[in-house]
Amino acid sequence: MDKICDLKTTQDIVKYINRAKETLSPDLLLILIGPTASGKTKLAVELAKALDGEIISADSRQVYQGLDIGTGKDLKEYDEIPYYLIDIVPPTAQYSVKEFVKDFDTAYQNIIARGKFPILCGGTGSYVQTLLQPQPYSSIPKDDTFHVEHAAFTKAELIDKIKAEEIPSGFQIDWDSHKRLIRALEIIRYLKTNELPIDSANKQYPYLIIALNPPLETRRSRIDKRLSTRMEEGLISEVQGLLESGLSHDQLQWLGLEYKFASYYLLGKLTLEEFHDKLRTEIHRFAKRQMTYFRKMEKDGLAIHWVVNYR
Repeated sequence: MDKICDLKTTQDIVKYINRAKETLSPDLLLILIGPTASGKTKLAVELAKALDGEIISADSRQVYQGLDIGTGKDLKEYDEIPYYLIDIVPPTAQYSVKEFVKDFDTAYQNIIARGKFPILCGGTGSYVQTLLQPQPYSSIPKDDTFHVEHAAFTKAELIDKIKAEEIPSGFQIDWDSHKRLIRALEIIRYLKTNELPIDSANKQYPYLIIALNPPLETRRSRIDKRLSTRMEEGLISEVQGLLESGLSHDQLQWLGLEYKFASYYLLGKLTLEEFHDKLRTEIHRFAKRQMTYFRKMEKDGLAIHWVVNYR
């Protein structure tokens, strides 16, 4: 890890940020990342209150309207702090990293122009990395039909399809993510007949990345507790409501995790106990994949300041 910071309280982190602001740009962007259930939102709100800040979400599913319980929006937690990029598109939309970069810049410029402190908070590492290290392949257009058609293929089948193609030199593939395998296949096939688009909008943001990394047992305990809470809050009812509003089971499964397994339960493919157990296991795996991606960000040259003892 790049740097482990012995910061135990919000006050410690505030002091750490203020010291950084003395030597970095006045338009500093604080980026707060960490695996699911690490306490990012709570800390972001506390920091926003202490530093006169506003929060921009870096969560690939919280952009969708109606996906509240399953994505853990917890909007009451923001109190009076303004937030951005939550509830901005309908659940039928396909929101891409390219749209995120554009929407982020609009929010960032708005916050800076009013003399507030911008805080980017979320667990979607690919959003954060693309923002700081623009990825040329992200500018390739996304075909919703292609993604729906390939959603039923297993990861093994998608990997076979990708390996049967000519993979561009330097093109990095996330072999563990079903969604990203579909996107990789789409990109590879697009480049067979098209040139790689050149995106001239390569903005640079002065940034400080702080990552929460609670001990494994703490993280696992929090995930289990939060899943139980979400079940009590009506996760299944939320998914039923999405179906009644016109969302299909294929679309739910594309949204992943809570929505995918709730769809299987409502289709009769899982018992309630199997639904809970499989979802719990997959959320733990998801948190592990997030940590793997954050470490990849470090290897790619992004300095991350890790906080492991925050309470």
